[in-house]
Amino acid sequence: MRIPDFELEVFFGRHEFSAPYLLAQSDCEALSIAELLVLEPDPAAAREAFLQTRLGYAENDGRPELRRAIARLYQGVTGDQVLVQTGAQEGIFSCCNVLLDKGDHLVCMFPAYQSLYEVARSVGCDVSFWRFRQTARGWVLDFDELESLLRPDTRAIVINSPHNPTGYALSEAELRALCELAARRGIRLIADEVYKGLEDPDGPDENAGRARSSVCELYERGVSIGVLSKAYGLPGLRIGWLASRDRETLTALSRFKNYLSICCATPSEELALTALRHAPALLARNRAIVRANLALADAFFARHAGLFIHNRPLAGPVGFHRINIDGPATEFCERLARQAGVLLLPGNVYGVDEPYFRMGYGRRNFGENLAHFEAWLAEAKLD
Repeated sequence: MRIPDFELEVFFGRHEFSAPYLLAQSDCEALSIAELLVLEPDPAAAREAFLQTRLGYAENDGRPELRRAIARLYQGVTGDQVLVQTGAQEGIFSCCNVLLDKGDHLVCMFPAYQSLYEVARSVGCDVSFWRFRQTARGWVLDFDELESLLRPDTRAIVINSPHNPTGYALSEAELRALCELAARRGIRLIADEVYKGLEDPDGPDENAGRARSSVCELYERGVSIGVLSKAYGLPGLRIGWLASRDRETLTALSRFKNYLSICCATPSEELALTALRHAPALLARNRAIVRANLALADAFFARHAGLFIHNRPLAGPVGFHRINIDGPATEFCERLARQAGVLLLPGNVYGVDEPYFRMGYGRRNFGENLAHFEAWLAEAKLD
């Protein structure tokens, strides 16, 4: 297997743990094990139960109780229609290797998390990009363009909604139209839904999160990829999943996992069960963090309207903004990290040459870090 470097991870490898002021992260505020266990009705008993977790092998497809807990995040999905994975990355890798063959054609949103299309390329697929367009009202997608990209040998459409890095979210109508299009053509739909639960950050919490359906709910040949890392703020658990109502697909994906992680870590599965018992509270907490940070960002971009194009995210904890400089944003972001210790993610790690950067809104210290960024801008006199 030959695959290019994962540019986003290479960039983070240079800066993520050395820059003190992070504004680029795509996950939400992480909890400690103690903070997670204290959510239980009897925290002391929960701590003791966790300490009694056996460090043996877990079941290949995931602990049955955990699969059922994940299934409850969806409508009309059962525990045996869920496979637990080691993070979302294992699920992406598995889907591309199991569901696609050399010579197949794939359509993928662009820009996108690199593995969503690069793994397929390594399998030998031909990839076409369904590109986001910058407009005066932010990022948009053209469904007529998507139809024009489809070919007789198109085997799958890969989407990510809510989207990384633009913060775009397919509406319920758009999602249903996409599923209908895939069904008419007999095309698989692979959906990266790692930010499910962070829709409508400015709306009332009782209406958020369930505002849009999942692909696995709407389309039998659809696969939904989820994870506890992003919307739930628990990346250290490395617990993700695949959900689908296609039994043949799930069986093939399950058998492929035997060549990868084989099973997930038993302590992680135990803590994942705890987290899912408190899923509404965790999501509400993180929506509140994103909501507060978006307000700070709105004011910041208003103060610097001549320097930036503020593409306010529709959902999720990331946005993809433009800075009015010549060339890509790489040199700007490197200079910012070097001189101020502030980390933004340049668009070139997504294959975007124009001067865009990703900003993350999921951390509690966003305001403090944004203040360091603004102080550096004043010194650099870029406005």
